[in-house]
Amino acid sequence: MRKLIYLPIIHTQSDMGALSESLRRITVRKLGEAAWRRQVHAIERMWAEIERTIDGLHLAYEGIRLYQDGLPVCGREGEIVNELANVGSRNHRLLLRLIDKGATLMGSESSELLVEEYELVKQAVNSGEKAEESGSPSHLKSLGDTLLARRDRYIADRINATLRPSETGILFLGMLHSLAGLLDEDIKVVYPLTKPLPAR
Repeated sequence: MRKLIYLPIIHTQSDMGALSESLRRITVRKLGEAAWRRQVHAIERMWAEIERTIDGLHLAYEGIRLYQDGLPVCGREGEIVNELANVGSRNHRLLLRLIDKGATLMGSESSELLVEEYELVKQAVNSGEKAEESGSPSHLKSLGDTLLARRDRYIADRINATLRPSETGILFLGMLHSLAGLLDEDIKVVYPLTKPLPAR
């Protein structure tokens, strides 16, 4: 039996890279500055809860594999995590802390699919910045849903192939993702915080 600790996450602004400021402007325009600040604080509280939860599991980290939403299989996984931790990502600072305790970092996503998503998000952001009543065109949403499903399949396949018998994985995965029905039957999924949204 293999075990996967599944932690649904929300990305912070520092996780968004070059698009972070554009996304902030769109959110402020739609919801206002106060709502933006409340959202930032809520996400920070969520990350504090994730950190407390992981610490409370008292895991033997030498046998843990870390799977991270948005982290490509590329040979530079450690560098990417370091870069994002250095610009303030709570998620990636936590990964570094777990790696320091002995956990193994795993590339989890297809570089090609992540580039496709980045281009799609750029189109949606540009559309949102130009429109007074924001909201991406429906064809962008449809493309995004299809791309998300392809990413989920890749992530699940990666976990299925690399999580060895008797090992435990920790999966940090955005709340819009769903691996329902995609993981091997011998992988026991544990939800220490909350289950992700129902499958699309």
